[in-house]
Amino acid sequence: MSQPVAAPPTAARLTAWRNAVFAIFALSGLTIASWVARLPAVRDELHLDTEAVGLIILGLSAGSILGLVVAPHLLAKLGPRRGIVFSLTLNAIGLAGVGISAAVLPEPALTTVFLAVLGFGNGSLDVQMNVEGAASERAIGRTLMPLMHAFFSFGTVIGAGLGAAASALSVPVSVHLSVMAVFIVIAGIVAVRFIPQTVDVEDPSTSAKTPFRLRVKESLAVWADSRLLLIGLIILGMAFAEGSANDWIALATVDGHHQDNTTGALMFGVFVVAMTVGRVIGGPILDRFGRVPILRLSALIGAIGLLTFILAPALWSAMLGAVLWGIGSSLGFPVGISAASDDPKTAAARVSAVAIIGYVAFLAGPPLLGFLGQHFGILNALFVVLVLLVLAAIVAPAARERTGRFAR
Repeated sequence: MSQPVAAPPTAARLTAWRNAVFAIFALSGLTIASWVARLPAVRDELHLDTEAVGLIILGLSAGSILGLVVAPHLLAKLGPRRGIVFSLTLNAIGLAGVGISAAVLPEPALTTVFLAVLGFGNGSLDVQMNVEGAASERAIGRTLMPLMHAFFSFGTVIGAGLGAAASALSVPVSVHLSVMAVFIVIAGIVAVRFIPQTVDVEDPSTSAKTPFRLRVKESLAVWADSRLLLIGLIILGMAFAEGSANDWIALATVDGHHQDNTTGALMFGVFVVAMTVGRVIGGPILDRFGRVPILRLSALIGAIGLLTFILAPALWSAMLGAVLWGIGSSLGFPVGISAASDDPKTAAARVSAVAIIGYVAFLAGPPLLGFLGQHFGILNALFVVLVLLVLAAIVAPAARERTGRFAR
């Protein structure tokens, strides 16, 4: 529920608020990377084939979509501090549960349930941290969202590195993920102390004054916009490229390129480092050259990297492919979200719509690639991603900047 607006915060409080949001983004990335880096170990503990891995990852995707839908109501009900801590706690329960259910109580169905909890926590956190990030950005008066998303990538880099180290040192997956879960909760509780207690009263998704029927009508109306649907296709292709690496690059390295689990975790680390670099340097490049050429170039780089990874005859060439794949995938989702929000009057509904389209990639991708990987090999299954990258490049003009909009 909206609360009275307090006096303008001081510069020190604004800086602390910004840094707290940075930390929340990083914790979200750390959560996901911790799980992905140990996916080969979880697979081995549960004795799963490739298709079965795709099915348990489906639990993560389904939970994420449910969390995305519920998040605005959760934020309005609990407020930003309690809402974020609640979501981070679910992250921790899901993460620790995955490790314990795989290594101590090897049961795929139970692991799927914990992955759904993890997905719900991170999906709901995704919306809340972006709302809070936008609010702090407005209060500070500078563009900060690209850097906030880079902190998510920093978190994935740290998580991938710790996961690779844990694998190399033969740390049981149950111990590793449980320790990470405890850290995530403690760090989250510390960080939210510097976030204002009130919900951003200007955000329509959390405003109690907007009638529910009107919110539903506005949300449905945007789906008739053909430009928005094309932007959704861009996000679908780019999210599939990013999500397929998050879910499968470690296993593709192990099963497709015949490397050990530690090398699989390191390959995931190479990918997320490249993603992070792309997001850090992407803002100025977008400002100079515009969305459409950069989206097309990104899709081309991603396609070349993916093809190099699939066909790599040696480990070094697979790593080069992972680098290009990561750079090419880094800007598609943020640029698509930015394009969807060009019209401030319907920005919330439009961003929600394309985000749902993007999450379809995370929902359908794991079982689809798992099925194809089981029957044709995981590396051959990745050719589907190549097709979607080409599609994103073709429809890139839909993301062209609107006249008068501030370009990042």
